[in-house]
Parts: sequence; structure tokens; C-alpha cells
Amino acid sequence: MTAADYARLVLLAAIWGGAFPFMRVAAPVFGPAWTAELRVLLGGLALLAWLRLSGFDPGLRRHARCYLLLGALGIALPFTLYSFAAMHAPASLLAILNATAPMFGLAWSASCGDERLSVRRLAGLVLGLGGVALVAAPSGPAQGPLFGWAVGAALGACCAYGAVGVLVKRFAGGATPRGMAAGNQLAAALVLLPLLPFVPLQAAPTPLAIANLLALALLASAVAFPLYFRLIADVGAMRALTVTYLIPLFGVLWGWLFLGEALPAAALGGGVLILAGTLMVTRS
Repeated sequence: MTAADYARLVLLAAIWGGAFPFMRVAAPVFGPAWTAELRVLLGGLALLAWLRLSGFDPGLRRHARCYLLLGALGIALPFTLYSFAAMHAPASLLAILNATAPMFGLAWSASCGDERLSVRRLAGLVLGLGGVALVAAPSGPAQGPLFGWAVGAALGACCAYGAVGVLVKRFAGGATPRGMAAGNQLAAALVLLPLLPFVPLQAAPTPLAIANLLALALLASAVAFPLYFRLIADVGAMRALTVTYLIPLFGVLWGWLFLGEALPAAALGGGVLILAGTLMVTRS
């Protein structure tokens, strides 16, 4: 990896780590469904415009079924769950829980016969489970009545993320990563659209909430996805996956700097266990 590759990796982790504070500010105002809808709609349209300007055809009609499936299960569902979780749990804690996604990916792949569960990988899953228990412990951060549901929603989102690899392998049908980045988001916006009349906004949008929602859509989606694909093309998928280890660090940093969040030692220790488990799972 060159210095430019490392710079892109760190920038990507900083952007995706910032998605959690963005949601933490926007979701209590817009609510889960509207936050997810506006994020994927604006991000998908911006990314589609960029692809069109670069002369790339994402094949929206040709791969419509693939985009609808992956958009619904891999984007609409986890983005809505994370938006709900951001209403009731600290952004930094959600960033830590996000590191469990590769563990769920291994579990899905193993259950479908695509991966082998070695002893080291099983140990990594156990470590990750212990880390989640520490993060969600009753002695954790100031908890409201829905804190437990927020943790469950975040883990549900990671479970959905983990299934994406299995779904892509079976249903992508020749769709390219760049095409899926735009098509999946637009399909997710279409899937979420029928929910909107039944879920009003939680509060009147403020300039701060709108700015965070725009940052969520334009930075964490429209900018981050092309950056990620460039990284995969330059250094390979496995090296690009190391962004998973950096996202919690930036999520905790941004949560502390901009939201004044401070996690207890138990939650930080749980984050270390989750990262260690993720490393064992992905490097075996």
C-alpha cells in the first residue's frame, strides 16, 4: 500500500466513523424511517449523477431485481435500525458495535457453506460476544428505557450487513460494485417510501439537524462509496476491509469531540474485545 492508499483508508474510516454522530443528531428530529429514506435518496441520486458524469452505466433496469433485494435487506433495513438506535444510544457506542458486522458475515457464510469455521474464528466470535456483553452492560453509559432495544437494533443492522456478502454471491448477477452502490441506495429509497406517510417527523427540522442529515447522505454515502471502491481496486478487498478496525476509533473520537460523549471503561474494554474478535475472524 502506498501513502495515498493509507490516506484514503484513514479518510474513509473518518467519514464512516462520522456517520454515527450525524445520525445521533438527525435521527431524533427526523425519526428512523425519514432519516434512512433521505440518506439513501440523496446519497443515491448524488452518486448516480457522479456515475453518469463519468460515463458509467449502473444498469438500473438490467439489475433491478438484484438492487431491490440488496437495497431492501442490505441498506433500507440496517439504515433504519441504526437510525432508531441513534435515538437512544451514544454514537460512539454504536460505532463500536458496528465492528461486529464481519462476525455476522462469517456466521452467515458458514451457515450457507461458503466459509469454514476454524477454531481461531470460533474463538474470535466468542471474544466478540463477550465484548458486546460489556458494551451493553447495565453499568454502561446513561441509559434510557429503550437503550437495550437500541443495542439490539444496532446488532440487527450488523446482522443484515453480514448477510450482504452471501446475497451478492448468489444474486448479484453481474452487477458491478459501483452500480450496486447507486442502485442499491435508490432501491432502498423506493422500499422505504411507503412507510413515510405513517411515520411523521419527531420534531420540526432545525438547521443543525438538516446539516447533519446532508452530511450523512453526501459524505457517508455519495463520497464514501466511490472512495471505498477505489481502495478495493488499488489494494484489494481484504486490505480495504481493514477500515472496519478504524471506524470505531473515529466514531469514539467524533462522539467525544462534537457530542461530548464519554464511554465508561467497560464499554471501551468491550470495544477492544470486539476489535480483537473481528481481527481473528477476518484474518484466519
